[in-house]
Amino acid sequence: MIIKTRIPLKYLFNKIKWKLLIVTLLSTAFYFISEFLVDISIPISIGVFLGSAIALLLSFKLSQSYDRWWEARKIWGSIVNDSRSLVIQLKSFSENKDKDLVNKIAYRQMAWCYSLSQSLRGFNALENLSTFISKRELDLLKTHQNAPLKLLDFHSENIQELKRKNLINSYQQVQLDQTLVNLCSSMGKAERIKNTVFPTTYALTLNIFIYTFLILLSLSLTELHSLVEIPLEILISIPFFMLEKIAFSIQDPFENNPTDTPITSISKTIETNLKQLIGDDNIPATEKNDEFYVL
Repeated sequence: MIIKTRIPLKYLFNKIKWKLLIVTLLSTAFYFISEFLVDISIPISIGVFLGSAIALLLSFKLSQSYDRWWEARKIWGSIVNDSRSLVIQLKSFSENKDKDLVNKIAYRQMAWCYSLSQSLRGFNALENLSTFISKRELDLLKTHQNAPLKLLDFHSENIQELKRKNLINSYQQVQLDQTLVNLCSSMGKAERIKNTVFPTTYALTLNIFIYTFLILLSLSLTELHSLVEIPLEILISIPFFMLEKIAFSIQDPFENNPTDTPITSISKTIETNLKQLIGDDNIPATEKNDEFYVL
């Protein structure tokens, strides 16, 4: 997630540099053709009409993309709340009579957050989990395709164990189970966003429309009979290309990009919160971030 208002120009330029090169070549070609071969010029109203239509399409696309990004952020906000609630409920219901088991679930919940974030980004879902869970559980996770789901299953087994020991009653077990259901639901929602992609034809069609508009605009600007039409064409194209890139970047919030939902940072926040709840002083250090984004 981008956290600074001053985004490096290099980052912005790299997003659209090849498209700007294409526009530069096209406008230069049309300029020399019009000046030295044949005078080609069309009414500027045609390009303006198409540009207005594309602006509406980009606005609609940006709205759709932001909805996906914001939904992902809300999902991880729910994960933060449910992770805290799980540990608070366990401490309260069991009255700390089995502190080791409560701590075990708390550490496993930290592992679950990291495992889910790594899984959503296409990384190894078991990486660096040995700090939080036992070797036995880690070995069992290697046999399961969905590691975060199995971690929730371990939670469920421990909650049943608390019930067998009469450390919680049936009503408290139902409440804890509901918290697990909420976590499982959040995981499913995040996986749905990850696995549902926008049709590639949408991006292709929008690209074709933008280039068509810029070609028509270039043909309209030839009536200026000046080299100024080339930088003018480039300046006009920048907002269209930038908005297009922003829309297609934020539509996928789990791709390890600067525009991502900061799920790794959120997982670290959850780890800090849960460790403080169980009295663990080994809090992860706050790293100095010199970048303009967090992941």
